[in-house]
Amino acid sequence: MANMFNQGDVVVLKSGGPPMTVDEVPGETPDGRTRKTYLCRWFKGATADSGNYAEHLLQKYTPPAKK
Repeated sequence: MANMFNQGDVVVLKSGGPPMTVDEVPGETPDGRTRKTYLCRWFKGATADSGNYAEHLLQKYTPPAKK
């Protein structure tokens, strides 16, 4: 089954939070392991942070409309 998101996509948690960039997608890794979640990265001010999330928790980020 194909992944819903690709490396470089900007996503957010369905429950809210900052925009995050998808860094790694589910599937087989170069070292033979199988990744089951998306590794996402974001910034809190000047500090980088990251987390692993299942696909059903994420949605594509849509920037707010400009007025």
